[in-house]
Amino acid sequence: MKNLKKENNLKFFFIKLISITLSIIIIISFIYNTVFADKLDSVNQILQFSKKENREGAISKVRSELNKAISKDQILHKEDAILLQKLLYKIKKEIEQAQ
Repeated sequence: MKNLKKENNLKFFFIKLISITLSIIIIISFIYNTVFADKLDSVNQILQFSKKENREGAISKVRSELNKAISKDQILHKEDAILLQKLLYKIKKEIEQAQ
């Protein structure tokens, strides 16, 4: 009788162990897919700039965006223009002090 209870307890233990292990694997997979996969894709795209066709694609994208910006009447908001003006003034002042 005791032997039968030990076998049942052992079976129950292994069933619990397998179910807990599978649930942990599912949780880790879910977390990886929701949190890290997007970030790793972004990092992978950045690392792909070592290939010439990827660099050329990025360059053409930047050129097309610059052409769109040039065709607009007003590129910057007034607040942004003021900030850039202050930044350029500060840079000009530092360059003059360095000479």
